[in-house]
Amino acid sequence: MAVSSGPNRTKGDKAPAEWLPPAKAAYCTYAADWTSTKLRWNLSADTAERAALRKLAAGCPTTTVSFTPAP
Repeated sequence: MAVSSGPNRTKGDKAPAEWLPPAKAAYCTYAADWTSTKLRWNLSADTAERAALRKLAAGCPTTTVSFTPAP
């Protein structure tokens, strides 16, 4: 997801438990993109990350996560 340089610098490599996009309207897309990337590459998520994603998902009832497993 493209962001301006300011938010990009504050995000760094932080997970959703530590950083969210400044625009609340982007939360659902951000959570879905983050989750699909984790699933695609079979990456783990720590407890705080899972809790943050669950909290975000609760506010995104119409968002669907889709992914293609990496080869």
